[in-house]
Amino acid sequence: MYEIVKSIPFCYGHRLLRYVGPCANIHGHNARADIKLISETLDERGMVMDFGDIKAIVKKWVDETLDHTMLMAVDDPMVPVFRSANEKFYLMEKNPTAENIAELIYDFVAAQGFPVSSVTLWESDTSYARYSR
Repeated sequence: MYEIVKSIPFCYGHRLLRYVGPCANIHGHNARADIKLISETLDERGMVMDFGDIKAIVKKWVDETLDHTMLMAVDDPMVPVFRSANEKFYLMEKNPTAENIAELIYDFVAAQGFPVSSVTLWESDTSYARYSR
């Protein structure tokens, strides 16, 4: 089995609902998503996939959708405030935890037809969440 990993750094803001502690407050992270692709075979170039192809599609989506964006749950009472202030935000069906952000990125990568094995979201230098199926 062959594996490759493309890392995509980005910054985001969020707050956690139904959480007791400092992460219930609006705050931000300098994050990194590690996208792992796997394949039992290599293409005619000897690759699982070209890193540039991953960058062109996945990094572009992350930059446009998640980077420097407030990630918010659809039921967050702050959504109307952000909307009325014309602030950039992205609504998630789930609480914007590291686990759920990893799943969100995984779902996007999989929808592009890439052979994604897992997405690891580094929320800080010492903490990460990983999602795979």
